[in-house]
Amino acid sequence: MQEPRVSGAVTTAPPGRLRSLIDAGIALNSELSLDALLQRLVEIAAELTEARYAALGVIAPSGHRLERFFTTGIDRATYEAIGEVPHGRGILGVLIRETKPLRLHDIADDPRSVGFPPNHPPMRTFLGVPIVLRGIAYGNLYLTEKAGGADFTAEDEELTQLLAAQAAVAIENARLYESSTRWLRQLEGVNEIGNALASEVELEPLLDLVARRMRDLVEARLVLIALPDGQGSLAVKAAAGADSLVGKRFDLRTTKVGHVLERGHTERVDAVVGDPEVDQRFAREVGITSAMYLPLAVRGRPIGVVAVHDKVTGDPRFDEEDVRLAESLVARASIAVDLSERVSRDALRRVVEAQELERARLARELHDETGQALTSILLGLRQLDEVMETAGAQEATAAIRELVATTLQDVRRLAVELRPSALDDFGLVPAVERLVSNLSEQSTLTIDVEARLGDRRLPPETETVLYRIVQEALTNVVKHASAHRVSITLVRKQESVVVVIEDDGQGFRPDEVRAGALGFVGMRERVELVGGRLTVESSPGAGTTLVAEVRVADPLAEPGS
Repeated sequence: MQEPRVSGAVTTAPPGRLRSLIDAGIALNSELSLDALLQRLVEIAAELTEARYAALGVIAPSGHRLERFFTTGIDRATYEAIGEVPHGRGILGVLIRETKPLRLHDIADDPRSVGFPPNHPPMRTFLGVPIVLRGIAYGNLYLTEKAGGADFTAEDEELTQLLAAQAAVAIENARLYESSTRWLRQLEGVNEIGNALASEVELEPLLDLVARRMRDLVEARLVLIALPDGQGSLAVKAAAGADSLVGKRFDLRTTKVGHVLERGHTERVDAVVGDPEVDQRFAREVGITSAMYLPLAVRGRPIGVVAVHDKVTGDPRFDEEDVRLAESLVARASIAVDLSERVSRDALRRVVEAQELERARLARELHDETGQALTSILLGLRQLDEVMETAGAQEATAAIRELVATTLQDVRRLAVELRPSALDDFGLVPAVERLVSNLSEQSTLTIDVEARLGDRRLPPETETVLYRIVQEALTNVVKHASAHRVSITLVRKQESVVVVIEDDGQGFRPDEVRAGALGFVGMRERVELVGGRLTVESSPGAGTTLVAEVRVADPLAEPGS
């Protein structure tokens, strides 16, 4: 595409018009706001050519339609009455396809014309000139209704071409300026986010910060951050743009966020309606049309998904620049989230360790001090019984002796519940068998224990965790299940230990259990502390199955191998 040349028509133009053209170039090049520049360009073009109406259509990246439209000469009421702006059909489309100037005596006489929409003012004479940036059409200037009803002249066409050439330079400068300021703003935003993330260790405020900053940086309508909940779903932990979505769950196996977590790479969706993996019901309810899905990952391990929906500026679709910016933020956020989770796990581990130490101390005191004191009282009561002379006194001491004996049994039982010595001295299986024996004496439950853990003991931390899981599960069965039979299976695999606890009780709906009920949160936290996972399956009338799996070293591997 060639640059416009200065012809005789222009060199013979009145000095006033040439001066106006020079002034217009200076004015355009001093404007750094792109939208303001384009609007000013339309107004200058109308002034130079004495056109009543002028417009500038910006061509979309596809090169087949207009994405923005600037006008002058049409008042606000008429503009709103016309409705939707042109997309590039008819005569406007001719300039998009052919990219060369076009002059018409009467638009309606041209067979390529498609007419005007309702409420559009009548237009007859026409001049169209393309604006070319580096050989590519950026947009087109459209001029209609020259003053006095005259046709646009060759001089008008050449002046407008020169104006378009000056405008091309100004547009390029404005775009570069806006791009540089946008990148500077984004860089400042990313650095600010990095500093904020480094100082925030609480997970929920951290995720909320990431969601809000992401929404601002990529100019999105909605940002969701979802993390695995350990129950086969991803739970929304932060939602910038729709707080009501916090707590929303997505199935890991059947939703887009679940598949992105599994695949572990960014995916951009220009139209969610055309993606079969997207939950279309959810998309309609929330009103989303486009998306970016970015996995939160640490050392190649996905730990969550960030879903970004709908740009709020013009086209709702995201571009490659948006993807790069979002990935930069997600990379920083992933490290911060991992650090937050590790801090939380470390704090929880310290709390659990402190609890177990305190349990052990109390158990020893109950067994050694309180238990021995009660035993001494029993011996003293026997000696006192021998010197009692009346039957009433003997009956009183017998009643006291029975009460002390019962209390001694309760103290020993409490000491075992707090921290059974069998767990430290002999290992998990003897401790579980002791627990089952005590529970069988206190209830009508039939409890079967099957252990296939091999000859080697498990790490102390793992034994403690699994013992507490069994203990809590049996407590739940006694209190809530109305069961008759319970089976406990402990199996050591090559790299893990699995505990399965099944009962034939009344069951329940896991999704209807309030948070924290039945001790599931505590059990899950304990299992996750040692790199394991906990699953619960139940339904009304069908009993309950609880499975805890914890990673351990290969039992067949020799130390140091």
